[in-house]
Amino acid sequence: MSKELLQDLQWRGIIYQQTDEEGLQEQLEKESTALYCGVDPTADSMHIGHLLPFLTLRRFQQHGHKPIILVGGATGMIGDPSGKKQERQLQSVETIQHNVDCLKKQMERLFSFEGENGAIMTNNYDWISSLDMITFLRDYGKHIGVNYMLSKDIVSSRLEAGISYTEFTYTILQAIDFNHLYETYNCKLQIGGSDQWGNITTGLEMIRKLQGEGSKAYGLTIPLVTKADGTKFGKTESGAVWLDAEKTTPYEFYQFWINTADLDTVKYLKIFTFLSREEIEALEESLRTEPHLRKAQKALAEEMTRLVHGQEALDTAKNITQALFSGDVKSLTADEIKQGFKDMPSYQPENKDDMLLVDLLVNAKISPSKRQAREDITNGAISVNGEKVTDVQYMVTESDRMDGQFTIIRRGKKKYTLIQY
Repeated sequence: MSKELLQDLQWRGIIYQQTDEEGLQEQLEKESTALYCGVDPTADSMHIGHLLPFLTLRRFQQHGHKPIILVGGATGMIGDPSGKKQERQLQSVETIQHNVDCLKKQMERLFSFEGENGAIMTNNYDWISSLDMITFLRDYGKHIGVNYMLSKDIVSSRLEAGISYTEFTYTILQAIDFNHLYETYNCKLQIGGSDQWGNITTGLEMIRKLQGEGSKAYGLTIPLVTKADGTKFGKTESGAVWLDAEKTTPYEFYQFWINTADLDTVKYLKIFTFLSREEIEALEESLRTEPHLRKAQKALAEEMTRLVHGQEALDTAKNITQALFSGDVKSLTADEIKQGFKDMPSYQPENKDDMLLVDLLVNAKISPSKRQAREDITNGAISVNGEKVTDVQYMVTESDRMDGQFTIIRRGKKKYTLIQY
């Protein structure tokens, strides 16, 4: 079973580096194995750039292994130097704890915590916070040489710009985590992004020194997710794509995935979704022979939105998408309007009086002038709440307010403006 797992991970392009490929395969085939992946609570939500290692952890769980999710309440107070050009801004204990609580809720959507191989949630603040300086230096610092640490990319890449002793010791703290989980849960494997290779191997070195030469532990890293056009994955014009529905609405989340470029779609289906090889290959064939149907992008968007936000949120996102595409916006609820029009142009009239549509078009900057507004109306280019209006004397009244709050004006096929009362 575990041989099939590693073969599947290879086919999906998820494995980047392994410390001992044969040893890991033997370990996974021998018994149900505890493994972990960590995240530092530097924000109150993960973004989609964090997803792949944890989805990979979930794949191990599906094959009978036991996932340990480590939230770095202690390491988050220091900051991982990996991939950073300068020191992190330190956060307060209260902020870190708030972030920890938020991340735990997001993890609960991704993993099953029931049964023999149910996931375990841990926080390294529980064991690192009680370490005094002497214990840290004698029991742990003694075992990791300075030259060994300087050879790691996470440290060497920062030497020229400068690195504090605080961030310099980060890799030892993460090594303490791996050793603690090894002792407490018999955790044999750490997985992480490719930038975590140095931290993972330091953990293995710590286990070897503290547990003896016969100890067996492994590391596996996952490649950095890139886009075919070279731009950064997980970024939009409005910023990162967050897992928190308040930061990135389910509709926005769905739209991010459904707008994936053809060249990236199959790769994302492989690494992010739990669709089978046969299902993905069928979608790849559809992408090649009937790309206009966008079946692969739709499947990707549906799988990811359901996974992160649930079926109800997916249904809402699809409903908003269909309404905006067809122009049938009257079917939308107030919540769906707020989601769908979050980043679209909006206008708030100074008063709630009835207003001539021509004046509203100009005031809301939908049409540049009254003359153009009249032309737009007579040409059938203007819709109010999905209904085409061709009367230049049309008055926008209280009866045009959806849920008493919104009027939706569309000019042409795609230019929507939300009037908010």
